Amino acid sequence: MSSGEDDLIARYFRPLATDPGALGLIDDAALLKPSGDDLVVTADAIVEGVHFLPDDPPETIARKALRVNLSDLAAKGATPAGFVLTLALREANEAWLAPFARALGEDAAAFDCPLLGGDTVSTPGPLMISITAFGRVPPGAMVRRDSAKAGDRIAVTGTIGDAALGLRLLGNRIAGEGLDASSRDFLIQRYRVPQPRNALAHAIRDHASAAMDVSDGLAGDLAKLCAASKVSATVEMASVPFSAPARGLLANGSVDAETLVSGGDDYEVICTVPENRWEAFVAAARLAGVAVSRIGVISAGADGPSFRDADGKPIVLKRLSYSHF
Repeated sequence: MSSGEDDLIARYFRPLATDPGALGLIDDAALLKPSGDDLVVTADAIVEGVHFLPDDPPETIARKALRVNLSDLAAKGATPAGFVLTLALREANEAWLAPFARALGEDAAAFDCPLLGGDTVSTPGPLMISITAFGRVPPGAMVRRDSAKAGDRIAVTGTIGDAALGLRLLGNRIAGEGLDASSRDFLIQRYRVPQPRNALAHAIRDHASAAMDVSDGLAGDLAKLCAASKVSATVEMASVPFSAPARGLLANGSVDAETLVSGGDDYEVICTVPENRWEAFVAAARLAGVAVSRIGVISAGADGPSFRDADGKPIVLKRLSYSHF
């Protein structure tokens, strides 16, 4: 006799388990076939009230849960191989589960990262989705965060701070004066549905000396990279890429630059590139269709990264990143 959990898995998630190694989700484990590559493993959980809001659409929650893990794989230069899912639910609600599973399946197919297995549990607490994702890189080719060198250029993908603004708009923590409806929607969508830069993974692997994804804030995550690599950095705030809506809110005083570089949830990639690889990296990024911006340079020393304004004067940041604790 099947349990309610078995029925839930069969109905919503077995159709997503397209990889033969998933064994149709009828076993307690899955198989990842050896390929000669190194296996890259990453895990991220998203929790209701922390990483998404209780009234966020189930489709965006599903996409965010997978994409934050895909972002980690991209920063390591890895090609997605599959993922396992742990889903903690208060109830088995058809109206929520059906669109959640549909969106998760669409993203799994779009990013070629199939569901391999997982677990579903009941919880009296907040909804929680935890994903462990697997990726592959050629032997020894994973891009670490502890190998930046003095003289390397610092690059970041996309734009920074949009997700933090989207969250503030949803929480009515900024007025958003001067924003039209499309700009508001853009910022909110950047919070709800990250855009992992997996198209850039090969370029990162081929040209970057160090890399990590920007999840807790550009300033704080760059500080983590510098600490791991035992280097310092100088960042030109004027070179940090901000979207048009973000620039508008900066211009009218609704937010400051510190909010944008420390807010978190960007899920862009920050990487360091040796000067003699820079042009090749930019060309590869252009072919991949991913915007990259040079924002500074790595230097010798043990101090954290410093930010400077357009006149070269230091900018003191009171907060570097989001912290859970």
